[in-house]
Amino acid sequence: MTAATPRLSRLPRRPAVPPRASGFRLTRLRRTVRLGIKSLWLHRLRSMLTALGIVFGVCSVIAMLAIGEGASHEAQEQIKNLGSQNIILRSVKPSEERKVTDKANQSYVLEYGLTTADLKRIKETIPGVTVVVPARVMREYVWNISRQVDCDIIGTVPWYPSMRNHRVAGGRFFTEAEMDERASVCVIGAEMLEKLFPLEPAIGNHVRVGNNYYRVIGVMETRGKATKVEETENVKSSAPNRMFIPLETARIRYGEVLGKQRQGTFEAERVALHEVTVKVATPDQVIPVADAIKNVMERNHKKKDYDMVVPLELLKRAERTKQIFNIVLGSIAAISLLVGGIGIMNIMLASVTERTREIGIRRALGARRRDIIVQFLIETVMLAGAGGLLGVALGVAIPHFVSRFAGMVTIVTFWSPIVAFSISALVGVIFGIYPAIRAAQMDPVEALRHE
Repeated sequence: MTAATPRLSRLPRRPAVPPRASGFRLTRLRRTVRLGIKSLWLHRLRSMLTALGIVFGVCSVIAMLAIGEGASHEAQEQIKNLGSQNIILRSVKPSEERKVTDKANQSYVLEYGLTTADLKRIKETIPGVTVVVPARVMREYVWNISRQVDCDIIGTVPWYPSMRNHRVAGGRFFTEAEMDERASVCVIGAEMLEKLFPLEPAIGNHVRVGNNYYRVIGVMETRGKATKVEETENVKSSAPNRMFIPLETARIRYGEVLGKQRQGTFEAERVALHEVTVKVATPDQVIPVADAIKNVMERNHKKKDYDMVVPLELLKRAERTKQIFNIVLGSIAAISLLVGGIGIMNIMLASVTERTREIGIRRALGARRRDIIVQFLIETVMLAGAGGLLGVALGVAIPHFVSRFAGMVTIVTFWSPIVAFSISALVGVIFGIYPAIRAAQMDPVEALRHE
């Protein structure tokens, strides 16, 4: 027994897997794939119509997420342009108009809005306030010889561009010295450039507002579309064009009472400041400073003749809205994929019934239940995968057409096509399992008897 022990130890061990097993399995898989392709091709119209459910589902997922992402991105960028560390106060005409008599003009004058006293209180009593930008807005026509533009004349301070993220595209903004001297200089908006100066450079030339001339020293960059905040919170009749002049120049030229005479009507109102932008030292102080400003304004204004906008709060709301919007759009698009998956299951169940005799022949020739399951799963995954690829192509293309023809901003994120295609393949597997198991559980004898 002891002598036999070394002989047994020298016997060759039997390999766990035959050397050709992996090649045999690969050949069987290729044969099964070819069989699936042949089966789908024999019923190509039915297969194409079945895949359309997945195509539209994947396409809608990508396109709807791209449109939602673009709308959210545009809204967030517009809010960011207001300044995340800024607090914006605007004069708003109260619902119950408070009229006082102007003895000099013997007319009724509407008095409301922000005052220089409010500006002083904010600067002196509230800690954390670093910069304050006051502004007055006058609606006038701006002329260059025979060309005219309906425009908002904004009297403001030299540090307005840096505070409002509205940079100068050409030339320069006016300086503190020019504001102290009440200089007749202006910076026009990019939207006015082609209308007033289509054939000549604007910088260095003069424009006329009423009886006063202003020398153009700069051109602002394009603002793009007005934000929803500006459309709702600001004066709704504001002009799309803007021209900036020194605040002291505006006070001298227009005085305290602003008169508006348009289409035979005359209105007069006394508004010291139409807008005040307050910059806070750090983002953490924005909300406490906003609450402090709100308390100061409520104590000194009997009526709600002002409004306060906090871009940081709006930005947080926009981000939350984006999440909800994506969930809603994703859910709607997922329903399309669910419908497509039900269509695949329906057609595969019909295919199982039609191919009962084929299944019986394969089982009689030695095919195992696992082979039948793999065969039908491959067919469903090929249907879902082909539909998913076509849906990804359409889903990436549609946002470009929407941006080009509808003028909307669309953003196709890198993960949305991957997620959409993965879901389509998963739908093919999930909705193909039941038909595959049903086919595999058929009795071979009964299947061979089927006509």
